[in-house]
Amino acid sequence: MEIEAPVIVRNPKVEIAPDLLAELKSQVHEAGQVVVHCLQNSTEPTFIRIWPTTFLFDHHSDHVSTLVHAENITYFPEWKEVGGGDTHFTLVFSGLPKTVKVFDLLEQCQNQAGAFRVYSILRNNTDVYYVQV
Repeated sequence: MEIEAPVIVRNPKVEIAPDLLAELKSQVHEAGQVVVHCLQNSTEPTFIRIWPTTFLFDHHSDHVSTLVHAENITYFPEWKEVGGGDTHFTLVFSGLPKTVKVFDLLEQCQNQAGAFRVYSILRNNTDVYYVQV
């Protein structure tokens, strides 16, 4: 199975309430959390949601970081209707060990064909990432 490189989004449009952003930034520094800003593009209106069984998987160990918060997307079983074009949402995960260099974001759900998957994300020093799903 060939793994595709992730699409890295440059200068994404992310809309987060200023007070929530300040809180998230302090939590990242205090708790070592990982913030993943996601961009989904669709050609027509659709529905999105995230399963709480979405994780970050380390490539070189059995470490798994759990989803602790989602912003601008609903949790299963609820759906969020979005218009065509770009949809932005943010996922916050528990921290990764310092030894992690590459990880995958994988949503484990009943409909794996529609699951969010981003492979081979290279770790950075901020633990804030921008990806296209």
